[in-house]
Amino acid sequence: MVRANGAVSLRELARVVQTSEVTVRRDVRALEAEGLLDRRHGGAVLPGGFARESGFPQKSHLATAEKTAIADLAAGFVEEGEAIVVGAGTTTQELARRLARVPGLTVVTNSLLVAQALAHANRVEVVMTGGTLRGSNYALVGSGAEQSLQGLRVSRAFLSGSGLTAERGLSTSNMLSASVDRALVQAAAEVVVLADHTKLGTDTMFQTVPTDVITRLVTDEPPGHDDRAATELQALADQGVQIAVAGGPGAGAAQQAPEVVAADRRGPRRDVPLPGQRRNLAPGGGGSGPQLRTAAPLAEPPGGRVADLAPRRR
Repeated sequence: MVRANGAVSLRELARVVQTSEVTVRRDVRALEAEGLLDRRHGGAVLPGGFARESGFPQKSHLATAEKTAIADLAAGFVEEGEAIVVGAGTTTQELARRLARVPGLTVVTNSLLVAQALAHANRVEVVMTGGTLRGSNYALVGSGAEQSLQGLRVSRAFLSGSGLTAERGLSTSNMLSASVDRALVQAAAEVVVLADHTKLGTDTMFQTVPTDVITRLVTDEPPGHDDRAATELQALADQGVQIAVAGGPGAGAAQQAPEVVAADRRGPRRDVPLPGQRRNLAPGGGGSGPQLRTAAPLAEPPGGRVADLAPRRR
């Protein structure tokens, strides 16, 4: 299955061979020892290490249920009439399908898959970057894409990637994709990362979003045995990232007032930065130069929860 698809989830393997994920995990570990595949949290991929990136067909088979739940939750953070940027990826494609129902929305994207998902949404305006088409993930990259983003200002950026750690933040395996993602981040007042638990603790070659720039992480509930994912979530909270968990307690219930996440030491609002000045603005927009508007604080949507992770005392 790995040779055919490039990647496979443990859940799918367990379903196909009709056994438990514990048994599958043991067998995958043995196959890795023989050099036949590389283990990843929640799945396995073809060998290749940091330098290899799976294409869209392979990624679309990994953690599909988790990506759906994450997209459902993340869509609740988008408000009517908002202008946002949405990066490339299978999780952001799922998000785009849900954004088609948000009236007055403007979506800037470098992803053909995101644009396709919104193509028939008559109340959503889609703005595509320029650039060179990268066929493996159907995204526009290169200097054309980056130049088309200069001077752009939106309220939020929704991005995915290949890995997420508290130490380095969001990362990806391709240099061109990383460069465009960084340009998308520079255009946004708030940065929301969409990453399922299989990406937590995974580090890849090129950093796209440092941890201190990430406003919120939308993820799924890690399995009880996945201590590494749980540890990484706490470390991200310690770094000031708000954590929203899809499928957690209260999912599907009526929306309630969000829990205050003490981990967000930056406060609920951040100024829209001037180019090259993301971390130089004083709180509340102080300092010289024109004052730009702030993005509305993110509230807790239905179908998930804001994790009650607080920074550990040091």
